[in-house]
Amino acid sequence: MQKKMKDKRFVRYAEGAEMYSMSLSKFQQLAKDAQACYKVNQLVLVNLDIIDEYLETFHIVDVDFYK
Repeated sequence: MQKKMKDKRFVRYAEGAEMYSMSLSKFQQLAKDAQACYKVNQLVLVNLDIIDEYLETFHIVDVDFYK
């Protein structure tokens, strides 16, 4: 990932989906579930700090999963 992209705190849906290697619809749903969206007129921005924190709640800690 480019340094410039890593330093961004807010992105549009399409850029976030690309950064996290997921479909646009999946990233949109993730952003909504994490309540990480900011709407400015017709523009929606997603806070990546909130997304990262939300994703950590899905961290698999069950040792059996990795066997």
